[in-house]
Amino acid sequence: MSIKIRKCRPEYWEEILRLYQKVAAIPGGLARTSAEISGGYVKDFQRKAKETGLSMIALSGMDIVAEIHAHKLQPRVFSHVLSELTIAVHPDFQGKGVGKALFSAFLEEVATSRPDILRVELISRESNSKAIRFYESLGFKQEGRFELRIDRGDGTFEADIPMAWINPNYSKR
Repeated sequence: MSIKIRKCRPEYWEEILRLYQKVAAIPGGLARTSAEISGGYVKDFQRKAKETGLSMIALSGMDIVAEIHAHKLQPRVFSHVLSELTIAVHPDFQGKGVGKALFSAFLEEVATSRPDILRVELISRESNSKAIRFYESLGFKQEGRFELRIDRGDGTFEADIPMAWINPNYSKR
């Protein structure tokens, strides 16, 4: 399987929308449901990533099979942080190294081209131990727990686990 990784462009929004809707249809695949994934949602995160962060895609042939993005938060005190990180990998490509290759390229791009970024943050639900182990394999560290944050939809709740990766090439200007 040949995968190419590129920076994302705004005109890819419709294909990314379809990707996110497929991934959201899998229980536990994304925090949002398929019904919550809209063109407006995709265009908004693409705009934020283009303005202050980074968005990258993985291609198999001409098809987008994965996307990752993060952006800076407001106010200025968080200007050294990329947050709201989300990755979506097409169900047919999960478990085949595509997510790891894309995530590694994303972190490498931050390390080599974004000395203004000290931290890359994400949040994973506690029941997603596979994802937590994956993020840890990429250098992310757990930084606590947000208790009772995720509504499972059955009257029970679970914790969110905040995690961060520290850019070894950060340089305060």
